[in-house]
Amino acid sequence: MPEGTLRLATWNVNSIRTRLDRVLDWIARADVDVLAMQETKCADGQFPALPLFELGYEVAHVGFDQWNGVAIASRVGIDDVQVGFDGQPTWSRKPEVAATAEARALGATCGGVRVWSLYVPNGRALGDPHYTYKLDWLAALKDTAEGWLRDDPAAAIALAGDWNIAPTDDDVWSTEFYAGATHVSEPERKAFNAIVDAQFADLVRPFAPGRGLHLLGLHPAALSEAAGNAYRLHPRLAGAGAPCRRRADRPRGAQG
Repeated sequence: MPEGTLRLATWNVNSIRTRLDRVLDWIARADVDVLAMQETKCADGQFPALPLFELGYEVAHVGFDQWNGVAIASRVGIDDVQVGFDGQPTWSRKPEVAATAEARALGATCGGVRVWSLYVPNGRALGDPHYTYKLDWLAALKDTAEGWLRDDPAAAIALAGDWNIAPTDDDVWSTEFYAGATHVSEPERKAFNAIVDAQFADLVRPFAPGRGLHLLGLHPAALSEAAGNAYRLHPRLAGAGAPCRRRADRPRGAQG
């Protein structure tokens, strides 16, 4: 690996306590410097940090309950940890409960790169209040991230995570199947591209152009028999100051 290269991966683990063995096995084999995790589905006190420590990784995590939760594991240092980003919208699962900022964003400086582990709201359905929340969340992230690069144009920033968006038609196995659904709607794609236009770059497509790259968004048992029946949810964006020689994304075949 070239000197100065940071090996970074992102993975929606969908419950770290359930998939800890898979995470430990994969992170050792993949030899990554930093792993951003989403949907840890546990409170801070429940996160199994010790096994990662034993592999040489420091860990930062934010989680409040069995929902959401994001983490960063790093073997190249983990400094200036920040929970949430400025202007992050709030949400409440029940009308009678005050809205709060969910555990969906965690930032830390790892090996000189400002890494963010992000779990973008799902949106649920077009017209659902959660869909509006998703768009507001993305707009706020864009405004804040744009400010980071405006303040320091040479900053090395990586926005890693589960975006819950298929940015282009090449990212879905069937445009007809997903017509009228979330994740592929024009407003969501515009929100994603607005972040790209704020001097970030999608690190997936330059290394895998065209159709055929569909990182699974569903458990294989839930897929139809149509080959590649999934869409790419985990692109990673990097700021202008973070050149990329190679990309790695969600571990394939490791979720189970």
